[in-house]
Amino acid sequence: MKKLGFIGGGNMAGALVQGLIAHKVFKPSEIIVADVVAAQRRKLARLYKVAVTARNLDVLHEAPSVVFAVKPQQIDEVLAEIAAAVPSAANKRRSNSKRPACASRLYISIAAGITIERITALLGNNARVIRVMPNAPAMVGLGMAALAASRAASKADVALALKIFDAVGDAVIVEDEAMLDAVTALSGSGPAYVYLFAKSLADAAVNEGIPAALALRMALQTLRGAEQVMRTSKVDAAELIRVVKSPGGTTEAALNRFAEAGFSDIVASALHAAAARSRELGRAQH
Repeated sequence: MKKLGFIGGGNMAGALVQGLIAHKVFKPSEIIVADVVAAQRRKLARLYKVAVTARNLDVLHEAPSVVFAVKPQQIDEVLAEIAAAVPSAANKRRSNSKRPACASRLYISIAAGITIERITALLGNNARVIRVMPNAPAMVGLGMAALAASRAASKADVALALKIFDAVGDAVIVEDEAMLDAVTALSGSGPAYVYLFAKSLADAAVNEGIPAALALRMALQTLRGAEQVMRTSKVDAAELIRVVKSPGGTTEAALNRFAEAGFSDIVASALHAAAARSRELGRAQH
């Protein structure tokens, strides 16, 4: 028996497998991954020495905890396959099936926009489900994930899920699943905002005469250094800005231009648009 299984072996699954093994949360021999693409299975087996399979049901038979790492448009097919092979606790009581019930497993879903309600509608209301919104920096061990749990999930289930995603960055639990739309807008889509800001800084520096490669290098190091100062400082962002901003100086000139352009309002509007779109996608999938 394995301890953890993945249905879907794409980039995020690979990042999680790598982090879990590197942080000794699981041994390679304790993980199994199912993926329909043979080349991806060979890659995972070669890089991480984990068991791989083309059959989703092999994961169910082997692992008590399963991560759904498939695209949102594939989730219904996967859930239907599981529901047919693994009866709900209610159906199990009405049958003589010796197959374990859905409630005997922990299901962790990273399929974007797929609600707990949608998963339990197929697996049963007693299914232990944790929905997770991770983000792309998990692939370099600096991810940010937010988790919401079904009513049937135990404290031990939540603790395990947090441990899994802590292996690739930071992870938090949210009490209200609806908050995951805002989380999607902040940390899920957030890396793209940072990429845009870094590119804009570098492009502007090029216009001021700095060579492109050097401009990008300086922009990225500036962002990295500022992030570390902000993370470790005991004062808030407003005070950190005040420290850098000298009256009548260059920083003040730049910040005044940001304010004139409505920078903070633009950020707030963009975040709201992303959260609203996340809610729309969630409704469209029902």
